[in-house]
Amino acid sequence: MDDITYRIEKDSMGEVQVPADALYSAQTQRAVNNFPVSSLRFPRTFLRALGLVKGSAAAVNHDLGSMPADMARAIEDAANEVANGRHDDQFPLDIFQTGSGTSTNMNANEVIATLATEKLGSKVHPNDHVNMSQSSNDVIPTAIHVSAYLESAATLLPGLEHLRDTINAKAETLDEVVKTGRTHLMDALPIRLSQELSGWSAQVDQSAARIRSSLPRVSALALGGTAIGTGVNAHPEFGPRVAKRLAALTGLPFLSSRNYFMSLASQDAIVELSGQIKACAVAVMKIANDLRWMNSGPQAGVADIALPSLQPGSSIMPGKVNPVIPEAAAMVCAQVIGNDATITIAGQSGSFQLNVMLPVIAYNILESARLLGNVSRLLANKAIAGFEVNEERIADLVEKNPILVTALNPVIGYEKGAAVAKQAYREGRKLKEVALEQTDLTAADLNRLLDPRKMTEGGIAE
Repeated sequence: MDDITYRIEKDSMGEVQVPADALYSAQTQRAVNNFPVSSLRFPRTFLRALGLVKGSAAAVNHDLGSMPADMARAIEDAANEVANGRHDDQFPLDIFQTGSGTSTNMNANEVIATLATEKLGSKVHPNDHVNMSQSSNDVIPTAIHVSAYLESAATLLPGLEHLRDTINAKAETLDEVVKTGRTHLMDALPIRLSQELSGWSAQVDQSAARIRSSLPRVSALALGGTAIGTGVNAHPEFGPRVAKRLAALTGLPFLSSRNYFMSLASQDAIVELSGQIKACAVAVMKIANDLRWMNSGPQAGVADIALPSLQPGSSIMPGKVNPVIPEAAAMVCAQVIGNDATITIAGQSGSFQLNVMLPVIAYNILESARLLGNVSRLLANKAIAGFEVNEERIADLVEKNPILVTALNPVIGYEKGAAVAKQAYREGRKLKEVALEQTDLTAADLNRLLDPRKMTEGGIAE
């Protein structure tokens, strides 16, 4: 039984019932009624960005002489409460709503207007005052850029840097471990385990660099373009001043877009950032899958390493332990790749002067940045930092590796080398033993030429 009490609110379309204790008003409630699609809501970082934008806009409107100081202060204080997460329950709207995000912009306007009215003691209007000099069409793209930069700076990049540093620290302890390299999942030439990890580290480091290289485009904000990019109803200095204020509040280098028409009609900068995050997800998935393969076994698999045992792996097979952290990381990477596909399609939906898939772009870019940053830290702490190396098994496999014969090619030739390798593999013998029988090389020659450690020298520019 519905025991919610309601009040009647009015907007330009007439009356609507709104929960009596809601801070929002008629337009938000219409959107609640119109879009019961999913349980997906705008993430916390987006609401923080939206609050920061609204508060900064009020302060700048006062600076430009468009709003009394006491009203501007009340709006800014209310917007800061939104930014700080005090009223997240007052943002009930589904991600799948009007493509401009107008419903969510009005949700913010109504909540902030209610709070500001209480603070000021007189009426603060959601459109005339909280939305002064703004349109949903420049507010939502601005909030997307601000929140994407915030999430990248606070979660994604620190997570990747921690993963890289953890890999590097682990690699330093493994430089003496020479293992069998693998190409096509088949035995290949020897490689130091530290070298293998250095490849992971370089992937993560370059992924982070690519993400950073995209952020200057994300820092350019649409606010000031208002409805279609012409800046109607906004002072020419409004956008640049709000961007400067947001930069001061966040410590991030926000600036006003050099072309509002582009910033309203497209989400190219977010499509670019998403593409770089996707590339990073591909790298992290590679690392996660390497860890899974290297940990496989313990008897019938590769078994180069043993990942930390974190939980029972089977409801029926006692003693089974699975590589749960790399599996979780791989699933996150799959999600990020899917999110990028959504953002790519949504980015194409800039019809004339406005992109009309802004909410789903906002949700997916923030989810990608948050998930990948969090799982990178998890992969570092619960998989890479604590794995143990099966050194005895690794050393034995290196000694039996018939591909070591590659080092003899300059001396005995490819054809002879292939024959020696095949015999060693067929008979399950060490390559040196067969080579000693089938070539004119001495034991001393073979010890020198088939030293696995010497075969690993090079590969990294100093």
